Amino acid sequence: MSRPHHPDEPAVTDGGLVGVSDSFRLRLDVAYDGTDFSGWAQQPTRRTVQGVLTEAISTVLRIPVRITVAGRTDAGVHASGQVCHVDLPAPSEPQVEGLLRRLNRFLPVDVRVHALSRVPDEFDARFSALRRHYRYRVSTAPFGAEPLRARDTVAWPHPLDPALLNAASERMLGEHDFAAFCKRREGATTVRALQRFDWSPAPGEPDVLVASVSADAFCHSMVRSLVGALFEVGRGHRPPEWPAGLLGRTVRASEVTVAPPHGLSLAGVDYPGDDELAARAEQTRRIRVPGTG
Repeated sequence: MSRPHHPDEPAVTDGGLVGVSDSFRLRLDVAYDGTDFSGWAQQPTRRTVQGVLTEAISTVLRIPVRITVAGRTDAGVHASGQVCHVDLPAPSEPQVEGLLRRLNRFLPVDVRVHALSRVPDEFDARFSALRRHYRYRVSTAPFGAEPLRARDTVAWPHPLDPALLNAASERMLGEHDFAAFCKRREGATTVRALQRFDWSPAPGEPDVLVASVSADAFCHSMVRSLVGALFEVGRGHRPPEWPAGLLGRTVRASEVTVAPPHGLSLAGVDYPGDDELAARAEQTRRIRVPGTG
């Protein structure tokens, strides 16, 4: 099925895309250690995941590419289940099959492409997504985080009560305007459907708690702001009702501290079946208002 040209897609260039009908869409499942990156989004003079990945694909295939990602991550944030897509000229199947190994040989050790797969033209890594899943790791051990996990685990100097954390988290579930927990971006909605928010011990790590957070989408700094607010509840400085009480606000709450970035990882992205991809993308592009889904 041919896909109409979008004005943001790559222009026709020698050796690049010569037209949508001559291209196919490729999904990339990506993991990275965000410690030494200035976030996902490409920036001049800064090392970013998008910049490194774009350079690697362009170099291996010798064509310019444009990457669309499921969710941009901030500086220091990691991913084990990031998803993105690129449109490439239609090569032979052996070239596609060999691309994964070639690409990972060229990438730095803190970025890995776990899988490559051809997807329908209607697949959009960003707009077709049903939900994103994040994990936040925090250690309350007196010695801090274990050395081998220090890059993805925050050392918190106070005890945290899991019962208080989960009591507060449960009150946050559902569709709300999360403006109190977001850094507002012009023209962007802060209405989100929070589908999961709970805390559990990390298997085999008695002093580590993991927050599991899932939503249809997240606004800027939302997950780390939620975690930062819950830290205050877990240490007994705020009641479990306090975070949910902020949901009535229309601007960011100055009382909420943003938790450190290195404890956060994008763990996965869910998508509908192929026959529902286009409808989901269209729905997601609509401006969210409370009560409309």
